[in-house]
Amino acid sequence: MKATGASALRRAAWLLLCAAPLPAIAQAPDCRAPAAVCETATRGGIALIVRGIPIEVRVDADDFPGVRRAAGDLRADLAAVAGREPPAADATTTAAPAPRTAIIAGTLGRSARIDRIVRERGLDTAGVAGRWEAYLLQVVEHPEPGIDRALVIAGADRRGTIFGLYELSRRIGVSPWSWWADVPAPRRANLHAAPGRFVDAPAVRYRGIFINDEDPALGGWLKAHYGGVADHRFYERVFELILRHKGNYLWPAMWIPRAFYDDDALNAKVADDYGVVIATTHHEPMMRAHDEWSRYGQGPWDYTRNAARLQEFWRGGLERLQGREAVVTLGMRGDGDEAMTEGTATALLERIVADQRKIIAEVTGKPAEQTPQVWALYKEVQDYFDAGMRVPDDVTLLFSDDNWGNIRRLPAPGDQRTGGYGVYYHFDYVGGPRNYKWINTTQVERAWEQMRLAWAHGVERLWIVNVGDIKPQELPISAFLDQAWDPDAADLEWIKAYPAAWAAEQFGHDHAQAIGRILTGYTRLNARRKPELISAETWSLVHEREAERVLGEWDALVARTQALAAKIPARQRDAWYQLVEYPVLASANLNHLHVAVARNRLYAAQGRASANAWADKARALFARDAELQRVYEQDVAGGKWASMMVQPRIGYTHWQSPQRNVLPALASVDAPEKGVTGVVVEGDPTGYPALLRAPRLPELDPVAAPTREVVVFNRGREPIAFTASSRTPWLKVSPASGEVADAQPLQLEIDWNALTEGRHEGQLYIRGKDWTEVTVTVPVHKPPAHRGARGFVEGNGVVAIEAEHHARAVAPTGGQWQVIPNLGRTLSGVTAWPATGGPRVPGGDGARLEYPLVMDEDGEVEVRVLVSPTLDIGHRGGLRYGLSIGDEAPQQVNVRLDPTPGDHDFRAWEAAVIDNVHVASSRHRVRAGANTLKLWLVDPGLVFQRIEVVRRPLPPTTLGPEESVRR
Repeated sequence: MKATGASALRRAAWLLLCAAPLPAIAQAPDCRAPAAVCETATRGGIALIVRGIPIEVRVDADDFPGVRRAAGDLRADLAAVAGREPPAADATTTAAPAPRTAIIAGTLGRSARIDRIVRERGLDTAGVAGRWEAYLLQVVEHPEPGIDRALVIAGADRRGTIFGLYELSRRIGVSPWSWWADVPAPRRANLHAAPGRFVDAPAVRYRGIFINDEDPALGGWLKAHYGGVADHRFYERVFELILRHKGNYLWPAMWIPRAFYDDDALNAKVADDYGVVIATTHHEPMMRAHDEWSRYGQGPWDYTRNAARLQEFWRGGLERLQGREAVVTLGMRGDGDEAMTEGTATALLERIVADQRKIIAEVTGKPAEQTPQVWALYKEVQDYFDAGMRVPDDVTLLFSDDNWGNIRRLPAPGDQRTGGYGVYYHFDYVGGPRNYKWINTTQVERAWEQMRLAWAHGVERLWIVNVGDIKPQELPISAFLDQAWDPDAADLEWIKAYPAAWAAEQFGHDHAQAIGRILTGYTRLNARRKPELISAETWSLVHEREAERVLGEWDALVARTQALAAKIPARQRDAWYQLVEYPVLASANLNHLHVAVARNRLYAAQGRASANAWADKARALFARDAELQRVYEQDVAGGKWASMMVQPRIGYTHWQSPQRNVLPALASVDAPEKGVTGVVVEGDPTGYPALLRAPRLPELDPVAAPTREVVVFNRGREPIAFTASSRTPWLKVSPASGEVADAQPLQLEIDWNALTEGRHEGQLYIRGKDWTEVTVTVPVHKPPAHRGARGFVEGNGVVAIEAEHHARAVAPTGGQWQVIPNLGRTLSGVTAWPATGGPRVPGGDGARLEYPLVMDEDGEVEVRVLVSPTLDIGHRGGLRYGLSIGDEAPQQVNVRLDPTPGDHDFRAWEAAVIDNVHVASSRHRVRAGANTLKLWLVDPGLVFQRIEVVRRPLPPTTLGPEESVRR
């Protein structure tokens, strides 16, 4: 898309490497690359900081206000890196006497200084002049009298110049999150810019964020800092954040009740001064905030009954713009962000759009097509589009995700319209199946994958993302806006490196790889099941050691985080807690809390005396959640972020959040003084002895389950003695005796060499000193050896495979299979790329992934394919894949999560977004020994995470069994 340039973050990480000890993030860049910033000088370059003295920054007094302001930010950034006090906010030059070098910035056609350099020094503006938001950085000799050499920043328009200034800020090491996450600037005594010409420009025209759902967190913070009003002082911080990310577009806060233009008359002026394009949300037409209707509207929000007053209301929104840059939302939804009607009233909506465009033309005095407009296909509005409704070609069609990060519809590749296409995406949401607002749960890999799909399908006009309270969505906001700047540069290698590169931008390179892995780890674990959706029932205590495995992953992540915390410099501690430590510790604590509640309830049902201790543990974890929040809101940055983590996350009973965190109900046990023996076995929640029931373990298997858990526990307060034995020769148990205060796991050992192939049963006898006797049946299965067979080996009736672990990948013609690391719940995602073009017929030598299996015996199996919950983006009736085992003809399996028009059965979709995965299945026959499973490409766009081949229904867990042994 561009003649020169690379993605913003790649440049930032690339350039920072020059100014720090080299870690294993990337190779050291060539410090002679155009406008590269390094600590070492390059022949023909220019010093930006020398012995702690920063270079002068010059702009013309009559350049755009936003340019002059951004130049002031660059001065302050240079001073911060140099370790000096920033210059006065209104300074146009520094106080350095008789400067011989300078940074000279300005806008072509607006800055007399820049235009003179172009004219007299022959500055080449090719690729910049006339190009939307383009800029160049170039060292120029003798640009003007008194200056021997300057780094010139020239923009094609006001934002081009602003972006060039902020590009240099990022290159010298200043993070876009310097204010919003208290990221300190690195200290450098010397910095130099290399010679050469660097030109850059965005590929997506409008790139921005939507502040939404801002109560109670951001709303409480606004009360603490700005009297509860989202006024121009607040928006100045927002505008700077957007521009530092080289974004240009904002849907302002609008929830309960906010109105950008009405709340503060200075909001619109300041936005225009900064150079940020203001629009209104998907359900706020004609530049009017929704709450303004309750303030000034008359009559119902109903066009069939109140068209004249609505038109007058909308006309006021256009008149209020006073010619400022904006994108006007068309259409109409119901009052309160609801559907306008029960059906699809296409004729009515077409009439509304036509009337709105007439108002636009009348107010602006220009044809409507000369004013940027957008029609948001959000929720039920997409049904209008699917039913055939169209708007004029100059209107941008804004497609949407499902509020959970899965894009619903995209244009066909190659489809074009003068207004182009956009996507409205979500990192935060209020609605079903449950709110998610508290912490970052977005995997940047998934957002990248979905927006890469959008880009491949021609979505180049508008990328907008709902970021909730802004914090704590720092990582995905950066990734989204950096990708939007140059989607072509944001390839697979880019997203692989992104977490570590982003960490380097915030904390430097010494620990960037480790921090990147922590960021990736906590977002993957949080994305499995968003915290608001986790309950005592989420992670199984009974099957597959699931709760133990999940908490083990969180504990390992916490240990790595805390070990690294000791190495973080004191000046970075505020940013560290916000961006890394709090998300990890608080998320891990929440999972421990729900598992503690689950143990309390299960153990109470089993009659364990320790149930009461687990109730105490749950209370302590609930209190720790509050303490972690207190540190964030009161201790970090001197209390700067008061209220920002107040969003409730514990105690949900339906889609809406509770008013505050609520400790889940706990059980108690009235334990007797004397010890009482109890027994529990894996796979069974019952505490034994139990009336008319005897415990039976799930089958043991030398491959998948060489041992199983049997626990002797105490139902009383005093310790009690027990014995455990077996009369089965091939079964041994240890310890054979002991005393139980709380619980004693027993270790089972099977002598597999003493067993013939097939199924056998043994018994384990447990006796307590209180004369309690429990006999546990121990079934075992020794499968055939299948010598020479290679592949994933069946164990206990299951073969589980991560999609990445294929033995062979046959690529589609002109494409490839790509592994997207960390995408999904357990390891990664595999997808075919490019994801455009028509369906393929599976079979023959077509595109496929092959997985060798070693099966115990002949028979029928179910093959469960776990895919990311991608929706029917092409409106073709679903996305299909093919599957075959051995020489059978491939079966085509349709993945369709979104209901057909008129169908309100959302159960498949709800299940998929709750678990962040969809399970599709088909049935096949296998033979004993070696088999080959083939996963065929049919429709592009699916992301495969996992494959499970099962003979029997799997026990109820969230994540399923661990991956099988591969022989």
